[in-house]
Amino acid sequence: MMKNQNDGDQRGMDLKQRAMKLKKDVPAVFLALRKKETPFFAKICAAVTIIYALSPIDLIPDFIPVLGYLDDVILLPAMVALTVRLIPKKVLEQCRSESEGIWQKGKPKKLVYALPIAAVWLFILFLIARAIWC
Repeated sequence: MMKNQNDGDQRGMDLKQRAMKLKKDVPAVFLALRKKETPFFAKICAAVTIIYALSPIDLIPDFIPVLGYLDDVILLPAMVALTVRLIPKKVLEQCRSESEGIWQKGKPKKLVYALPIAAVWLFILFLIARAIWC
């Protein structure tokens, strides 16, 4: 059986489409976090997903060959997919439409977004240091 040459292109397009959808869904998840119509558990998942997506610290450091990028390729999309499933469709569609032009001027460069992430990591480091020295 002869393999169609376009099969590889089709899979590549699927990956590109998935990446574009993920790029659109991350800001939509962030916007859904602020909506009162979003259920509480979905807000918790959205907060964890956004913190992990924006965090400079990975569960598996990127310098570890192959494994380092698995969290970016598998874990983050899985977290986004779970969060998207928990958000009501009406709210998600509204957030997706609101997030359409959010990246056109580049990534938002506000310190306000980095402060909660830094605070969470500092708190985790504090708990680890406290556990070691006490």
